[in-house]
Amino acid sequence: MLATVRGRALRESFLLGLTTGAIYFTGTLYWITRVMAVYGGLSSWVAVLVNAALIAYLALFPALFAIIVRRLAIAHGRRALLVAPLVWVATELGRTYLLTGFPWVLLGYSQATVIPIAQLAAVVGVYGVSLLVATVSAALATVGADPKAGRRFLPLAVIAIVAVTVWGSLRVSRGELTHAGDPIRVGLVQGNVDQGEKWEPARAAAIFDRYISMTRQAIGDGAGLVLWPESSTPFMFEEDLQGAARLRALAQQARVPVLFGSDQVVWKSQNGLRVADRMYNSAFLLKSDGTTAGIYRKVHLVPFGEYVPLRDLLFFAAPLVESIGSGFVPGEQATVLPVDVAGGHSLSVSICYEVVYPELVRRFVLSGSELLTTITNDAWFGATSAPYQHFEQASMRAIEEGRYLVRAANTGISGIVDPYGRVIARSGIYEERVLVGDARFLRASTFYARHGDVLAYACALVTAALLILSRRKEQVSG
Repeated sequence: MLATVRGRALRESFLLGLTTGAIYFTGTLYWITRVMAVYGGLSSWVAVLVNAALIAYLALFPALFAIIVRRLAIAHGRRALLVAPLVWVATELGRTYLLTGFPWVLLGYSQATVIPIAQLAAVVGVYGVSLLVATVSAALATVGADPKAGRRFLPLAVIAIVAVTVWGSLRVSRGELTHAGDPIRVGLVQGNVDQGEKWEPARAAAIFDRYISMTRQAIGDGAGLVLWPESSTPFMFEEDLQGAARLRALAQQARVPVLFGSDQVVWKSQNGLRVADRMYNSAFLLKSDGTTAGIYRKVHLVPFGEYVPLRDLLFFAAPLVESIGSGFVPGEQATVLPVDVAGGHSLSVSICYEVVYPELVRRFVLSGSELLTTITNDAWFGATSAPYQHFEQASMRAIEEGRYLVRAANTGISGIVDPYGRVIARSGIYEERVLVGDARFLRASTFYARHGDVLAYACALVTAALLILSRRKEQVSG
C-alpha cells in the first residue's frame, strides 16, 4: 500500500500490484500444476503454463487495487490510504464474480482459525473480515506515509481490533446456537480412494464394499445421517441398478438417510437411439426408507477440472480439453434437500469448491437449509496445502450463516464445524476414516444470512464514486 502513494507513475503502481499478486497466488495456488500434470494429461511445462495463466489473471486484481489507490493518491494525496481497504474489498468482490469467479484464499480467510475475529463474518461476511485485516495494514502504511495522520488512524484500527475481539469472544462464550434446534448425530465416511483407482472396473466392487462397510460402522456408532464424499460411487447411481439397490437397501434396513455424490446423466432420443444429453456432478439424498429424497446438481463448476474456460484461447492445453471433453453442465438451482429425521428438516449440499462462494451458501439458507453439508474429492490436490485451505474456507461459511457445517472428503479433510467456526471433529488427509459426531439443525439466521454482502457492494460503490470524483478534480485542476 505504502508504495502506491509515494509518487509513482500509474504504470509502475500497476506493475507493483501485479508482482505482489503473482507472488501471493503462486504461493497459494502452486498445487494446480500437479493437478494439471497428473490428472489433466498435460506435460509438466504445459501444466506450469496453464497454472501461470491463471495466476497472471488473478494477479490483475491486486494490480487493479494498486492502480486505483495510486489514482486516488494523485487526486487526494496520502489520505488515499484511508480508503485503500474499501478498494481492496471491491477488487475481491470482482474476483468472486468476473468470468464465473475464483474467490480462493480471500484475505479474510487468514482469520478463519482466529475464532474471536472470525465472528465478524456473522455480520458482514468474509469480505468484512478482509476489510478489517486490510484496515490494519492501511493504518500501518499510513504511519510510514504520513506520521501525523497515522497517529490518528492507527489507534482507531487498534480500537476496532480490540472491539471485534471482545465482542467475538463474548459471542462464542455464550454459544447460544450450540443449544438451539434439534440434534443430529452425523457419520462421515472418508474412503481414501486413490483417484487413479476409482473408475477401474476391477476395483469398483471393492471400493463400493468399503463404503458400505464403513457406513455400517458409522450407523453402529449412532449416526442418524451418513455422508459420503463427492463422486463417491464407483458407478453412476441412476445407471447401475444393482449398486443402487444395495445402497437403497442399506438406508432402508438401518432407517438412516444417506447423502452421497455421483455423476448424473440426462438422456435424450436421437435418430431412435438413446444418447447422453447432459452430464451433472450431483448429490443424492436417500430417505430412511431407501427412496430418493432429492437431488442437487452442482451450480459452480471447477475451471480446468469440470470444464475448460476459454477453450479456443487455451489451444496449448489441448490434452486437458480432450481429457475433460465437453465437461459437466452446471445446475440451475440452489436446491435444498428434505431430511426425514427428528420430525423433518432440510439440508443443503455444496459440492467441492462451491463452498467458497458465500452468496451460494447464503441462498441455500434463505431457501430453508438448517444444516450445511459439503462433499468433496480433494484427492486431486495431493499432499499440498490445498486441502487445508479448502477446509478453512468452508469453516467460514458456518460462521456467516450460523449453521453447523459437516464435510465429507474422499481423502480428507472431513470434519464437523460448529456455528462459531470451531472444529468439533476432523480427520487427517490420506487416511481411511469413519468420523461420527454431533451437529444440530438450526433455523435462526445471522445478520449476514439476512442481508448478504451489503458491505462489499458498498465498498465497490464508494470506490467507483471516489474514482469519479478524482477524475472530476483532475479535470478542474487541469
